[in-house]
Amino acid sequence: MRSSRARRCLASVSVAVAAVCLAVPGAYAADIEPTAAGKYVALGDSYAVAPGTREYDNPDDPCRRGPSTYPRLWAQQHPSYSFVEASCSGATTADLTNQQVPQLTADTTLVTVHVGGNDVGFVDVLKNCILTIDDKDCIAGVEAAKAAATSSLPGALASTYAAIRAKAPNAKVVVVGYPRLYTIGGTCGILGLSDRERTALNSGSDTLDSVLASEAGKAGFTFLDPRTAFDPHTICSKGQAWVTSLEWEKINESYHPNKAGHSEGYLPLLNAITG
Repeated sequence: MRSSRARRCLASVSVAVAAVCLAVPGAYAADIEPTAAGKYVALGDSYAVAPGTREYDNPDDPCRRGPSTYPRLWAQQHPSYSFVEASCSGATTADLTNQQVPQLTADTTLVTVHVGGNDVGFVDVLKNCILTIDDKDCIAGVEAAKAAATSSLPGALASTYAAIRAKAPNAKVVVVGYPRLYTIGGTCGILGLSDRERTALNSGSDTLDSVLASEAGKAGFTFLDPRTAFDPHTICSKGQAWVTSLEWEKINESYHPNKAGHSEGYLPLLNAITG
């Protein structure tokens, strides 16, 4: 008797459990399907991709992405995050707004933004300094870029940052700055650019980072300042260089973070912010 009653009770429990599983299949699936701890989206220009590292997924791809960049390395160290690499070499704030920001989603939890240098023409400034003989031409170009950085860039950044926040309302957003390029009076001597030109280029980086930091603060974003970490590793320093010098055989590799710049420079700074 007891055995029969026990069997009837067990059968009733089994039916009840089956009914719950059939009625709420999603609840059961959620228990067994792993979910990502977060979603990381990298936005940016050539400093966020592979120029300077000489390692590319596809050398013919104009975005010039590669495996040794700080966003890729961060994603590898945090495998529980899903990762979207939207960054592309040559990008401006307008390119980010129109082409990269749309890749953000409401579930994005971390965004890095590395943009601004192309908006003020620093690539052309560097080429001009390389190719001109007179220091005055180089310095004039730097001053023009600095003027653009303080006049037109703030509005462009504010617009892009607002678009990022609208698409990723709950994300931690890290605005990534640019390093100084040179150690003044360092080991380069009189070869290449003069110290006046090197000083001018460093001041361009300082102005750009000042604008980025200011606009990041206004948007409620975090600014990653690389200058102190990179200063002992700039061109003409006695330490291991973290940025590439002028490379005539492949000029588009010049003046970018190299593999050490990404792995030993930017990555630890990003980890210090994100944990």
